[in-house]
Amino acid sequence: MTNCKKKNNPTSRWIYPVAEMTCKPREIIIPKEEAVFWLDKAGCWRNADGKFRNKALIDYFHAAIGKDSAGYFVSHVLDDALEKVYFRYEDTALFVFDVKWNGNITLTLNTGKQISLGPESLYVMDDHLYATTDNEPVKFSERAMMRLSPLITEENGLLFLAWNGTIYPISEKRSHDEK
Repeated sequence: MTNCKKKNNPTSRWIYPVAEMTCKPREIIIPKEEAVFWLDKAGCWRNADGKFRNKALIDYFHAAIGKDSAGYFVSHVLDDALEKVYFRYEDTALFVFDVKWNGNITLTLNTGKQISLGPESLYVMDDHLYATTDNEPVKFSERAMMRLSPLITEENGLLFLAWNGTIYPISEKRSHDEK
């Protein structure tokens, strides 16, 4: 057993983010086959009882997403251990939840991370908009697609992103099912 201590954080309740530990905790690994929750194709957390409803828990799960060589997981510190629960996802584990633009286009992911959009990374698959970041697909939520829609045009069945006087084609990829 390690002598890990949690930093005092009166806003945390029973789950403590990894950053609140003062040492490297032991790890408890839960494989995705044993996880009782998953991320659906719309970016919503679910379990056997249906869609999660508690916004604080939903936000915490999204913010706690990490990735390593074994896949995507949700992690938290409980007592002196780091628990990593690998989870299933129906399409992708990363979603764009918000879009802002001024000097550049900034995407806010479900994890809370903000990234700049490289317009050439956009593509459409199965009538959904995606971008690629760090070689990972990131799916736009309906709300995020609506925020980006004023910059998207269609011509002869093809989509384009108009940004800063440049027109970027949005490619179309084959469905996951067609691979």
